[in-house]
This record gives sequence, C-alpha cells and structure tokens, in this order.
Amino acid sequence: MKKYNHKKIEKKWQKYWEDNLELSQAQENSDKPKFYCLDMFPYPSGAGLHVGHVENYTATDIYSRFKRMNDFNVLHPIGWDAFGLPAENFAIKQGVHPDKSTHDNIKNFINQIKSIGISYDWSREIDTSSPEYYKWTQWFFLFLYKNGLAYKKKAKANWCESCKTVVANEQVVDGKCERCGGEIIQKDLEQWFFKITDFIEDFKGENGKEFSGLINGLDKIDWPNSTKISQKNWIGKSEGTIVSFEIKISNEKSATSLNVFTTRVDTIFGCTYVVLAPESSVTSNLKSVISNQKEVDEYIEATKKKTDLERMENKEKTGVEVKGVKAINPFNNEEVPIYIADYVIGSYGTGAVMAVPAHDERDFEFANNHNLLKKGVIIPSPIKSGLLIGDEIDNVNDSYKHFDDYANKKKDNIRKGIEIFVEDGTVIDSGEYSGLKSEEAREKMTAWLEKEGKGEMKVNYRLRDWLVSRQRYWGAPIPIIYCDKCGEVAVLEKDLPVMLPTDVDFKPTGESPLAISKSFHDVTCPLCGEKARRESDTMDTFVCSSWYYLRFADSQNKEEFASRENLEKWLPVDLYMGGAEHTVLHLLYARFFTKVLAKYGYINFDEPFLKLRHQGMIMAEDGRKMSKSLGNVVNPDDVVEGFGADALRIYEMFMGPIDEMKAWSMQNVNGPKNFLDKVWKIFNEKELIDCGGDCKDIPRELPVMLHKTIKKVTIDIESFNFNTAISQMMIFINEFGKHDKLPKFAMEKFLILLAPFAPHMAEEIWSSFAEATADKSDVEKYKQSIFLQKWPEFDEAMTKDEEVEMVVQVNGKIRDRIKINTEISEEEAKKIALESEKVKVYTEGKEIRKVIYVKGKLISIVVG
Repeated sequence: MKKYNHKKIEKKWQKYWEDNLELSQAQENSDKPKFYCLDMFPYPSGAGLHVGHVENYTATDIYSRFKRMNDFNVLHPIGWDAFGLPAENFAIKQGVHPDKSTHDNIKNFINQIKSIGISYDWSREIDTSSPEYYKWTQWFFLFLYKNGLAYKKKAKANWCESCKTVVANEQVVDGKCERCGGEIIQKDLEQWFFKITDFIEDFKGENGKEFSGLINGLDKIDWPNSTKISQKNWIGKSEGTIVSFEIKISNEKSATSLNVFTTRVDTIFGCTYVVLAPESSVTSNLKSVISNQKEVDEYIEATKKKTDLERMENKEKTGVEVKGVKAINPFNNEEVPIYIADYVIGSYGTGAVMAVPAHDERDFEFANNHNLLKKGVIIPSPIKSGLLIGDEIDNVNDSYKHFDDYANKKKDNIRKGIEIFVEDGTVIDSGEYSGLKSEEAREKMTAWLEKEGKGEMKVNYRLRDWLVSRQRYWGAPIPIIYCDKCGEVAVLEKDLPVMLPTDVDFKPTGESPLAISKSFHDVTCPLCGEKARRESDTMDTFVCSSWYYLRFADSQNKEEFASRENLEKWLPVDLYMGGAEHTVLHLLYARFFTKVLAKYGYINFDEPFLKLRHQGMIMAEDGRKMSKSLGNVVNPDDVVEGFGADALRIYEMFMGPIDEMKAWSMQNVNGPKNFLDKVWKIFNEKELIDCGGDCKDIPRELPVMLHKTIKKVTIDIESFNFNTAISQMMIFINEFGKHDKLPKFAMEKFLILLAPFAPHMAEEIWSSFAEATADKSDVEKYKQSIFLQKWPEFDEAMTKDEEVEMVVQVNGKIRDRIKINTEISEEEAKKIALESEKVKVYTEGKEIRKVIYVKGKLISIVVG
C-alpha cells in the first residue's frame, strides 16, 4: 500500500483549488439560494496565524463546503482589518513603515490560510488600509456627518499614555488599555463622536418602515444568549424618576436646585444624603458658600485621574461632604447632607443620586465608610409562608402584630439600617405611601412629583455616543476641512479618498502625526477657495470593520460602497463566527451602522448577522493562555508540517464543543492522524464492490451504519457539533474496517461526508477512483472535484434501531432490562416483561394492579 504523503498531496490539491477558483467563488448569476458565511476578519499581526484562527476558520470552512454540496450559492470571503493600533505598534517595534509591515504580514497570513485548505472566495479579498477601501470608510463618515450623526465636541476622554491616543469606553478593560494594557487617564479634548445613542430604541425609516433598535433587535436574531445579555447590560436601559431637591444654604433656601435620577423613588423616605458626581456643575455654582472648598477641589482633581469604568467598579467608596449646604427632600422636607463621590458618574442620569443606604449596595458601603445614617423604608412583602409569615395586609405600620417574631426582627433590622434590602417589597415609614407595594408606590410618588412640578418619569441609558477620533497615524483620515471663513466643512465626495500622507514620522507623540504633514494640509476650502487646514485625527479602526461585511457583496465596485442590487442579493449575513471579546465593540458598532443604513433606505434589513457563533479559546498545554512571553504558543505551521493540514483541522474540531475553552495537546493530535491513516488504509486495501446500491452479499449492518452516519453528520454540521460528527465517522470506519469487502456506493458517500473536514485526503481518494473505473461517465465524475458532488441523503427508516432496550420496573424499582423489536405492539411488550424471570420474582403471588407502557423506554408494573 502506498503511504499517504500529506506534504505532497496537500500541496497538490491546494494548487488545484487555486487553479479552479470557481469551486469556492460565489456566483453572481445563479438560481441557487444564497448563503453568506463570514468570519470576523483578522488583524494581520506579525505573530501570524494562531491555532485559535484555525479553529474559527476550519469551522466555517466545513460549514461553507457543506452548504455548497447542498446546492447553495455560498459567499465565504476573507479580508484584512489592517488599520489601527495593533498594526501600527508592531511596525514601530520593527522599525518599519506600517504599510510595509502590514502587507508583509498579510502575505504570511494568506500562505498559512491556504496551507490548511480554507475555501475562501479570494476574488473578493479586501484590505481596510487600501485607499480603494478607506475611500468608502470616509464616505460613511460624511454620510453620518451630513445626517447629523457625526459631531465634534470637547469632552473628557480615556487617554492611553502608552499608545498616546484616545480610546473608547468599550476599549478600556479594568482601567487599562484593551490594546496594550497601558494606564488610562482622563483628558479634556476636542473629539469626534458618532450618535449611536439615537438607535437604542426602535425607529422609523425615511420611507415610514418600522425598524428594531439596538435593544429590541436582539430578540429576533440567533445569537448566544450571553452575548445578547452583555449588549443589553452595556446599553444599560433603566426606567426611573427625576426628583428635584432644593438646596439650603445656611438657614435659607437657595434658588439653586439639583435633580437626581433614581429607579427606586419608592425608597425616597429612606434618603439620608445626596451624592454629586465630581464633575457636576452644581458644586461650581455653589463655590462662594462651600466652607471646605479646598478639600472639595482636591477630591475633584484626584478623581480626574480615574476612568469612568474604574470609578464604577471601585470597591472602596471614597468621597467628601460639601459643607455649608444641604439638600431638601421634596416629600418630607427633611434636610440631608450633600457629598461628592466618584462612584457617581456625571454622564449617567443627572450626575446626582439620592442615597438610600438601607436599599442600595453602593450607598450602603459609602455610608459605612463615612458613618452615615441608614434608614430602612422597604421590607419584604408579607406572605403566608416563607420569609415573613402572616395574613396579606394593607397597612404594615398598623399591623405588625400579624408578623411572627422573626418577621419583626427582620423588619427592625432593615428599619435601623443594620440589614440591607435591595428588592421590591412593601413600603413603611413613608407617610401616606406606607403599606403600598414598591411598584404602586413608584407610580403614585412619580405622579405627585409631576403634579407639584418637582420631577418626572425618565428613561436613561448607560451607553454613550461612540468616540471615533484617534491621535495616531495608521488609520483612515477624517474627511473634514477647517476654514477660517467657513468653519467646519465636509470634504466633497468627488475628492475622496483623503489619502494618508507619507511625509511624516508615524511614531506617537500625543498629537496626530498628520498634524505636521505639509502635503496633507496643502488644501483649500471647497466652499470659498481660501487656504484651509484638514482634520488631523484618524478614525478608530472599528469604523473600518463596522461595514466591511457590506463591501464583500460588491468588493470591486468603484462607484459605490456596494450596489443596492448586490446588497439585497447577499445580505444580511446568514452565519457569522468570531470571538466573544467583540460583544460591545465590533458587534455593537456593526449593528449601529446597519440601522443607520436601514433608516436612510440603503438596505431593507436592520440586523447585519442573523446567526452568530463564538469559538472557545484554545489554551496552551500548561492550561494557561498562549503567550509569546510564556513560550507556550503553538504555531499551526509546525502542526501542518508534522501531521498534515487535515489532521490539524480534524483535531481542532474534535477537541470538544466549538464554543468551549479547550487545552491544546500535541500528543492528542495523533488521534485524528491515526483516524485518517485508517481511512487511507481502508480505501487502499479493502475490496470495494460496485453493486449499484443493491449489495445482497454485504452484511445488513453496513448500510444501516451508513445511513445513521449520514444522518448524524448532517445534523451535527447544521448544529455546529463538529466533534460528535467526527466521532460518528470514526465509528463508521471502525465498523467497516472489520470487513474485507465493502460496498463502493457506501464508501463514496462516506468520503463525501469526510470531505469538508479533510478536503485534501478526500480529493485524493476521490480522484483515484477514476483509474479503477471502466464506465466513462463515472470516470468523468471522478475527474471532477469531490466538492461538486451532492451531499448524500439518508433513509430515515434505515436509521431506526430494530431493537431497543426497555427498562422494566416493579413498584418503581428497576428489576430487568429487556430488548424488544421496535415494531412490537404494546400488549406484546407487556407480555414479554411479565414473563421475565427476573420480574416474576417480584410479581408472583401478587395482584398486578397496573402496567404502564412508555414506548421504546419503560414498562412499569404496579403490584399490590
């Protein structure tokens, strides 16, 4: 038997696929149903392809090949997220221009991807750093700008000291830069923003069509539930009440008041202090009357060094009292102290909160740190059994006698602030609202505030507009011109792209390198013709990736980012796959771009990715995350060299469920390699009988095994259970390997099942049939790629077991397990069970009161 030479055979078929691109290209003119399968395109880093990429790309390659063989017109493209900080930082370390290093990296990525046999449509390849692409990124900026969705303002921004640029809130992780891990500080800068907040709720398009917003749209797409929850939490919708507190200075009421936002106005009688965000304008308005102004100013300055995320997540609740002023509770006219504390964020709500430490965890911690009063006004609602015992009552204050001792102790502990209770319940010690349930109290209290002109119902969101300015070189220039006469002016569409200049030192300094380019700023105002200056900031790389999936529909179009005809033909994406780390970055931004285009009539859908799947992280053999510094990174090139691309593909799919974290084991790669060796051996050593599907001399269990395997592999590919599909194919090979003569039709169908997983070996074996076949029509079939064959169908009747094991119980205890024919009647099954010798031990001499039959599973006998 000739040995399987993976190096020679894999290169052979990779060249064949490159010479026959129609095997992987989407067809523009086809009557077949379309299927758009997309990977999150990679940053072409200097490290090259890693085994996590291989996992992602192999999964979508299997699925794409499977869909093509099921007669779908499949679009499975690839491109490069080439702009941005990772590429630029790599170039700086290497001491080369990012244009050179990025494109050198892309060449390496392409070679690696082709070496593992991924069937991408290379005719649609895109590169976000090419002028042909970023021309349209700039077009999108202008599109947003002209529709009032892009604006510039001075704002506090997250500044990375290491990267020397602004980063968005979504790119700050635990107070560090998501890109480099560097320290984040706060800076006041003029920055460009996109109005993503305009699309949180449902909206109407210009044509009157209703579209789903960022929240409700999640309910109609097939995404992992954890990803949906994360996006909803990041958007952070909260419905509550604005309450106006008057401010008292010394012994007189001030003309100044402060508004707080609360989702729990039902707790307002338990308010014991008010907290302002350090950036609140209220304190600056009261400077002349604050008696400890120096202490307040010092605290405000110290807070500026912290990011919003650090402040929200900080366990130590710090703050200072604003002395000389008090806040007056509008419900009971009670005076409470005012504090400044960094756990309150100026950009959320009103930048002020009423603190109820008995019913809020953050307030409780702050009150403990500052020895402040805690007053409970909500207790668990009385119930007939459970925490509080007693009859349902209307007035808790007058009916404490209905509670047992435990309930009274619980109530007293909450009232005194010894215990914290954060749930809805029943209101106490709150005047006319006492005895009401929390929900009812909120409604009545809010209504009173609105009637008195002291508050209103309000909806707030955590999500802020997307900050897109970057003070770096390697990005798409922002297409805005500043003219002394005309002000801020959009670049004309005919003048796009605004090209990146080359006469600059691209190393970061804290100011955009574009600011010092003479050629870049040699521009006149498009309105008045006077000398003007370009915007020198570049765009966040996430702007480039927020629309790339649209470009793949028409990647060579020079007149539009994509024609409406092609957008309608290919979009939305049917299957999208990539890491969960982009949940509140790319995935949220791409949804925003899609909704903007839907609103203005460019597309007729409002969600870009109908089905989303995440791959689990592959850990190193030592159980840690793969890292160059730890020396535990697995290079897929080494695995391809030693074991072959098909073995690598099957190993990564066989490691476990695609969405779970898994540890790499080089030793375990031998398992898939041995499986493929068995496949090769069977096809080269066994006698394949060409009996046209009617093989009378072949044991019946073989066709049964074939149909079970077709069904299992088909269902498992559809559900992304690749590991169990491979397991079933291993079972098939082990069973067929026991026989010397095998039906050729069954082996051909198996080979088609194997092909998406191990494309090189499948092509090689398939083509070898041509030499051993006399029939000319069959020869032509075998000379074609195996991927032009139709996916095999299974006979449902052949997949059913002829016998099943039934559990037999007597009075609820298992007494026997019997095998019976699946077609047997209920009466026959009961008779067999009752005649079982093991069962008779427990039934003889006793009255059989009932026999319960559950087909295919259980016979339960009840005796007296």
